[in-house]
Amino acid sequence: MDLLDRRGISGLTMRNLAESLHVTATALYWHVNTKEDVLDLAFDHIFGEVALPEPTEWQHDVRYLMKAWRAVLLRHPWAPAWIGRPVLGPHVLARTEFLQSALSRGGLTDLHLAVTTHLLANHVIGSALTEATFRRTSGPDRRLDARRHITADPAAFPTLNASGHLDANRWNDDELFERGLDAILASTNAAVPTSSTSSRTGVDAVTPDRHARARRAHGATSDTPPVGGAR
Repeated sequence: MDLLDRRGISGLTMRNLAESLHVTATALYWHVNTKEDVLDLAFDHIFGEVALPEPTEWQHDVRYLMKAWRAVLLRHPWAPAWIGRPVLGPHVLARTEFLQSALSRGGLTDLHLAVTTHLLANHVIGSALTEATFRRTSGPDRRLDARRHITADPAAFPTLNASGHLDANRWNDDELFERGLDAILASTNAAVPTSSTSSRTGVDAVTPDRHARARRAHGATSDTPPVGGAR
């Protein structure tokens, strides 16, 4: 994990991984077949950093998980770029189950459930990928220069000037992410039929035992503190 965090995906080879573990490269192939296998395992491992709490109010659970996923992806800046292939590790699947269980308690089913899961995942991935790339390739001066370019010609970009586009003093990444979550969750409220209202309060039909089993199986406990800010 340290190797990936320092060098990124392109800097990971089976040879330098073996060197960091003080084994031969041949020894690694007793456990994995390819570099892609290593990345899949590492990706699933970092999702284990997200604690699975006891289910509560469904929107609270969704917000917690999305913020926690984003925080994990930002702590491991190589990870957002690896998303885009099915990852079936136990930690990823357990947390995706937690998400869809919360959305189901909110009354989402079938297509609405699939679409909302997709929207939330892409919101987390896009936010984390953009921020991680920006941190790696530029800095505050680059964003300031971009903002100055926009404000230098207000006649050409009147809306961008008025909205504060790329103005870090007006809109920070955390706030933009939170507002995006607000918009997605508001859209779920509009999409759910009124008849589902009774199932949208509290924990009601949730099955805590299932989540408790998942937490025990994957090393997360209810008293593990939230990590703060996914697929």
